[in-house]
Amino acid sequence: MAVVNTKATAITNADAKPPVKSSKDIMNGMLKECVGTAEVANGDSIGSTYRLCRVRSSERISQVLLSCDAITTCAGDVGIYQTNDNGGAVVDADFFASALSLAAALVNSDVTHEADAADAGAGFGLADVEKPLWQALGLAADPVRDYDIVVTLTAAAASAGTIAGKVKYV
Repeated sequence: MAVVNTKATAITNADAKPPVKSSKDIMNGMLKECVGTAEVANGDSIGSTYRLCRVRSSERISQVLLSCDAITTCAGDVGIYQTNDNGGAVVDADFFASALSLAAALVNSDVTHEADAADAGAGFGLADVEKPLWQALGLAADPVRDYDIVVTLTAAAASAGTIAGKVKYV
C-alpha cells in the first residue's frame, strides 16, 4: 500500500505554476435549477413518459432530485430524451435512475447517480461529475442542443399522483 495525494481538476489547476483558470463549470460557476411536475393517471402503462425539465448539452449536471406521491405499483427510469423539436427520441432512458420505485412517496430523493450505483459503469457516474452533459453521454462533440429530463414508467400506475423533478446544473 502507498500513501497518495490526489487532486481534483480545480485543485490541480489552482496549484499549477502559473495557475490555470478552471472552467466556470467546475469552479465558481453559477448554480441554476429547472423544475417541473407531471400528473400520472391511474392506468398509465409501461413506457409512458413524463417530461419534467430541459437542460442544454453544454451544462454540467450537479443534482437530479425526484419527488412523488405514492403511486401504487408504479416504477420508472429517469433519463435523457431529445426535445420534441429534435424528434423526441430516447437518448438514455435510465441515465440517472433505473426502475426507481414510485410506489412510496418520495421527497427530493437524490437520483443523480442511482443508475450508476445499481449497475457500475452505466448511467451518470461519479467519473462524470466534472463533465458537461454531452461528454457524460459519451458524445464526441457538443451537439449544441437541449435535452429533456424524463421519467419513463417501467411498471404501470395503479393509482394517480404527481411526479416532480428538480435538476440543478451549472
